[in-house]
Amino acid sequence: MHADQVDVSVGVVSALVAEQFPQWRDLPVRPLPSGGTVNALFRLGPDIVLRFPLLPSTDPELRAELRREQEHALLLGAHLPVAVPEPLGLGEPGDGYPGPWTAYRFIPGETAQPDRMGDPDVFARDLAGVVVALRGIDTGGRSWPQAGRGGPLADQDAGVRSALALSHELTDTARLTEVWDRCRDARRDDPADVWIHADLMPGNLLVRDGRLAAVIDLGAVTVGDPAVDLMPAWNLLGTEARETYRRALGVDDATWERGRGWALEQAINALHYYVETNPVMAGIARHTLRAVLD
Repeated sequence: MHADQVDVSVGVVSALVAEQFPQWRDLPVRPLPSGGTVNALFRLGPDIVLRFPLLPSTDPELRAELRREQEHALLLGAHLPVAVPEPLGLGEPGDGYPGPWTAYRFIPGETAQPDRMGDPDVFARDLAGVVVALRGIDTGGRSWPQAGRGGPLADQDAGVRSALALSHELTDTARLTEVWDRCRDARRDDPADVWIHADLMPGNLLVRDGRLAAVIDLGAVTVGDPAVDLMPAWNLLGTEARETYRRALGVDDATWERGRGWALEQAINALHYYVETNPVMAGIARHTLRAVLD
């Protein structure tokens, strides 16, 4: 998917585990299929999942990011009504893999899809309950850290316009430009930032028996504009469940439009980038762009 990504083999993973976590050395390792774009996943025995960044680095900032992700897992795990990944370890660079990696408790479930959600309205209310719980966590006075999603939507204008220009043969960029202009300019009356997951994509929501069971992949968790976590309204939910989600969260028109804008921003950037390399992500992007035009 990425020109400079590192392909990680089972042999390399097994050797790193044996060296750094000898208590796990006898557990079998197998690749875990994933439509994700950031990490290669491996199942270690029945209870552990290992996450290896596709773009590893010895830059201390990557290690700090992985450490923050584990800290956020502990924070969210104490407050959310569904499971989040439990951190078990932070691995170091080694032979065959030039960067840090992480170990988490495996959470059983299937990634969210419309045919796996049982009652879509119940699923929408369950997901809204997660977002409400996130917003209720004390930020300690923090504000958006000037990086990632969650700042002013207008800051994304240049990137969105570039992606639209690259996508004119893939989607209705004329209509999407009109929607983007409206969303980008939607006001934000309440400047208070809240905790946000910031990447509520279908692949980061696990379903069991038709109900939301877990929220995973906490690498984007931050403090920022609450509109960001409205993205599932367009990247996953159908028309009626979308309205259920909105009612459960009680958002005003301007916040709703910013949420639509964040969904558009994510999808238009993903579509042209992954159209040839990741059909799952490209398919979600197409679904999202159709939905934001409704």
